[in-house]
Amino acid sequence: MDKKQGHLEMIQGIVNRLSHNSFLLKGWTVVLISALFALGAKDKNLLFIYLAYFPSIAFWCLDGYFLWQERLFRALYDHVRKLPDEEIDYSMNVSNAEISGIDWPSAFLSKTLLAFHGVILISIIIVMLISM
Repeated sequence: MDKKQGHLEMIQGIVNRLSHNSFLLKGWTVVLISALFALGAKDKNLLFIYLAYFPSIAFWCLDGYFLWQERLFRALYDHVRKLPDEEIDYSMNVSNAEISGIDWPSAFLSKTLLAFHGVILISIIIVMLISM
């Protein structure tokens, strides 16, 4: 296996792990919010519904972080794929990608995260209004 292929496989492994973490985080978001809804409905306690805001926003921020890191490593992958084999040093430094305009706020407000986590927040608001 040549150096470039090895380096690209290392980077792809990180991208895969970040993507998997994001997938698991979305699952935990749904499970946790649903559990808080169930607890709130059981005792007619709005505190559980208000409490649902905290994990939904925290998980949205964390999901944005995973997407941001994934974009940085994809940019690194693109950079490494263009390098000649002699310049491959197995560096995982993504600082060059950060300069190219990939930032956390754009990942946090991406269409996919906005749609998923926005629906979660809207559902919390609807359940809160119904429960009042």
